[in-house]
Amino acid sequence: MTYSKIATPAVVVGLVLLLELSCRLGWIAPTVLVPPSVALVSLIEILVSGQFNSAIAVTVSNVVVATVLAVIGGFLLGVVIHANDFLRRGVEPFLASYYAVPTFIFYPVFIVLLGVGNASIIAIAVLLSIVAMITATLNGLDRVPAVLGKTSRVLKLSPIQAAFLVKLPAAAPYLFTGARLSVAYAFIGVIASEFLLSGNGLGYAIAYAYNMFENRTMYGLMLLIILLVTVTNMALSAVDRRLQARIRR
Repeated sequence: MTYSKIATPAVVVGLVLLLELSCRLGWIAPTVLVPPSVALVSLIEILVSGQFNSAIAVTVSNVVVATVLAVIGGFLLGVVIHANDFLRRGVEPFLASYYAVPTFIFYPVFIVLLGVGNASIIAIAVLLSIVAMITATLNGLDRVPAVLGKTSRVLKLSPIQAAFLVKLPAAAPYLFTGARLSVAYAFIGVIASEFLLSGNGLGYAIAYAYNMFENRTMYGLMLLIILLVTVTNMALSAVDRRLQARIRR
């Protein structure tokens, strides 16, 4: 095991132990933060009881739908923008500054158009995550080696054949990075939106527990989200590393 593989778990364990000690010794008030061990026990009780199974299912399904829409839509928009130089010159400044705009200012518009519910939550999550996929698509297509284009012409491949057999495989590592970022932004968009727009989901459950002063339940649910996002990110990172290794060959 390399030093880098040891360092990250060591830092995480050290921080968790520090929080545990700080809470147990009273340095941090229990009304502010419960010990990590208490949050873990609360999480186990939540999973065993099944009390929040519906909320978990709603949040995960919203994240999946938002991610799929963002990845597919971002990829198609990226291809169109990449193919049109005039359009790209006009759009790129907006893409560069897109995340400077707080996306959640548009939630009243989505409420009017889509109503209060999952549709508005998914729309906000897509709005937040789609640009990452557009940018990754543009970056990936820009980095396709010119020699591959010449090879496809020598082999007399049609534009569609060249796209699927040459350009997409070459751009795949960059596209997957965009998809990975879209997943992360989709989680952020869905969880944050559920605080405002939903009567269900993990975001709503956390907000409800907070309002009811149920700190133990609130931190158990927060730990669930942290673990869910961490496991998802670790799985995607493993695939991403393998794809990035293809670039360096």
